[in-house]
Amino acid sequence: MMSKKIYVTIIFLVTLAMSYYAGAQNIVQQRPIIQTKYTADPAPLVYNDTVFLYVSHDEDDAESFKMLDWLLYTSTDMVNWTEHGAVASLKDFSWAPQDNGAWAIQCIERDGKFYMYCPMHGSGIGVLVADNPYGPFKDPLGKRLIDTDHIWNDIDPTPFIDDDGQAYLYWGNPDVYYVKLNEDMISTSGEVVKEPTKPDNYQEGPWVWKRDGYYYMAYASTCCPEGIGYAMSNSPTGPWEYKGMIVDASDLTRGNHPGIIEYKGRSFCFGHSYDLLKRSTSTFYERRSVDMDEIFYNEGGTIKNRHYWSVEGPVQIGTLNPFQRVEAETMAWSEGVKTTVFTEWERNIPWNKGKKVADHRILSSIHNGDFVKVQGVNFEQGASAFEARLAAYNGGKIEIHTGAIDGPIVATVEVPAKNDGGQWKTLSAPVENVKGTHDIYLVFKGERDLFELDWWRFLKN
Repeated sequence: MMSKKIYVTIIFLVTLAMSYYAGAQNIVQQRPIIQTKYTADPAPLVYNDTVFLYVSHDEDDAESFKMLDWLLYTSTDMVNWTEHGAVASLKDFSWAPQDNGAWAIQCIERDGKFYMYCPMHGSGIGVLVADNPYGPFKDPLGKRLIDTDHIWNDIDPTPFIDDDGQAYLYWGNPDVYYVKLNEDMISTSGEVVKEPTKPDNYQEGPWVWKRDGYYYMAYASTCCPEGIGYAMSNSPTGPWEYKGMIVDASDLTRGNHPGIIEYKGRSFCFGHSYDLLKRSTSTFYERRSVDMDEIFYNEGGTIKNRHYWSVEGPVQIGTLNPFQRVEAETMAWSEGVKTTVFTEWERNIPWNKGKKVADHRILSSIHNGDFVKVQGVNFEQGASAFEARLAAYNGGKIEIHTGAIDGPIVATVEVPAKNDGGQWKTLSAPVENVKGTHDIYLVFKGERDLFELDWWRFLKN
């Protein structure tokens, strides 16, 4: 006869499994924040009420580190993120010999220009400059900015501008180095300094910021696994005093890399994990994914510890406006889909004489059952129709659900199979009564490769 203890244990495990399945069906998870690509080394920048999230990029077929370019995502609510593709790559540095090694970057704004500090593993640290945060970024020096006799340790740069206007650049593994930057942000002043008070548990990936008179340095802490530790100082040049862990090192983590920002009165810590990879295989590859959570400060300036990234992620700031064009690569969560670039050319002109009109980032690799979740969509007093710009292959349909992936269907767009050379068309469907704010799910149905999606929007009543 089964003992009561074993019976209770079985019931607990079954209940836990059912709860996990139900959670998966309702797609409450928001971790990691990017699902269409493998991303790492988050470098958030706040500019004009928008968060610009620059990340390194692990290729889909990476086994060890395979990193060729740097990507950009943006958000205005910390929940829905829009992909903008690669904003820089190793190819932007003519002096860098390798075709791999695009490691952790950071971008900072000064006087209307944007400076991106880029390490190329084994080739030092370079700098790129742009007139806006979307790029294009260009190399103003034609050579490395940081040139030392410990070039293999020169990784993970973090720029910081103090209140007096003096700029600094910090970097390094296994030691912390820093140098003063001149006002032009592309030249240095003085010698490179090896920080003598390297914080306890420092591994790599420093991130420096200032808050309420205190200087902070967060970093990948311990190895391995790596959590996110931090130290504090009364000066940008130290001494640095270890204060604890922002995110614990645990069996859930392996590598990590912090990015810390203040946005609309709240504080956020970014890092990365292997959680997306673990959803598909138990085999370890270097394919990481960016995570993010709100963080909180104690009195005295120390930071409250968290064991790991929360499943649900932070509370959304504001809502999304569905009555303006929403790029299809804007999402809080997705399953199955990928993104790519579609190049639009002049039509009815020989292929070798036509001019490129524009590049469009689109949703691709769409199959039956794939979906995109967009969180906190504000329909106000209601919508009359749904429009989508797409190109069909085998056709299918888009079902718009509210509240859950199997929630009420408020619109269905029928997508006929292509018979027109794959031209892009805007299709529409009436919307049933929907008011107020809802999460929406664009659920894709059909057979084989369905279609590609450029953008969508709702029309007001």
